[in-house]
Amino acid sequence: MAGQSDPHLSIFSAEEVEFMAEDELVEIVPNMRMDKLTLICGDFGPFFPQMPAQVPLWLAIALKKRGKCTIRLPDWMSVENLSQTLEAERDSQESFQVLPFHYVEISRLLFDHARGDIPDVYTVRSLIEDIRDVRFHKVETSLESFEDARSSAVKVKNLSAMEVNLVRPFVGRALQAFYKHGSPELVPNPERMPPRLPQATDNVQRRPLRKR
Repeated sequence: MAGQSDPHLSIFSAEEVEFMAEDELVEIVPNMRMDKLTLICGDFGPFFPQMPAQVPLWLAIALKKRGKCTIRLPDWMSVENLSQTLEAERDSQESFQVLPFHYVEISRLLFDHARGDIPDVYTVRSLIEDIRDVRFHKVETSLESFEDARSSAVKVKNLSAMEVNLVRPFVGRALQAFYKHGSPELVPNPERMPPRLPQATDNVQRRPLRKR
C-alpha cells in the first residue's frame, strides 16, 4: 500500500484497522444461557435467551458462528438512516457526516458473518458503498485547496479510520510538494527533528490477531 516505504508516513494495514474495529460494541440476541464472561476488555453477560446484550463485535461474530445468537443491525445501518446520510453527504461538499469511526470495517464484518441478520442487505451494502465513494471524492477534491491554506497541517472532521488510513500518505506527500515550492520553511525536516523518546512498555498481554 502507498506510503509503507516512507517511515514518516506510517499506516496500518487493512487487517490491522479491521482488528481494531472488532472491539466496537454491538447488540446481540442470545438463544442460550451462559454465565458472565470476564475478559481483558471487560465483563459481558450473563446471557439469557431472547434478552439483548452488548458485546464486542469479535465476540458477537464468534457466538454467531456457533449458532448462539443473532446480531442486531446498528441503528446507523438502517436503510432510512443510510439514505439520509448519503443525501447529506452529496448536499455538502465541505463537511462530512458523523458516522462510526469504524463504519467501513463494521459493515464489512457484518456483511461477511451476519448477512442473514441484515434486512435489505443488498440495499444496505449499496448505500454504504455510495457513501464511501462520495466521501472519498470529497477528500480528493478538497486537496486542491491545501496549497492556499499555508499551513503545515490539515484538519478534516469526521473522517473514518479507513479513510484516514488511506488518505494520510497522499495528503502528506501533497503538502510537502506544495510547500517545497511555495514555502519550503514549512516542510518538516526529519534531520532537524529531535529524536523520539522510547515509549514505555507495560506488562499487559495484547490480544493476538485472529487467523481467518
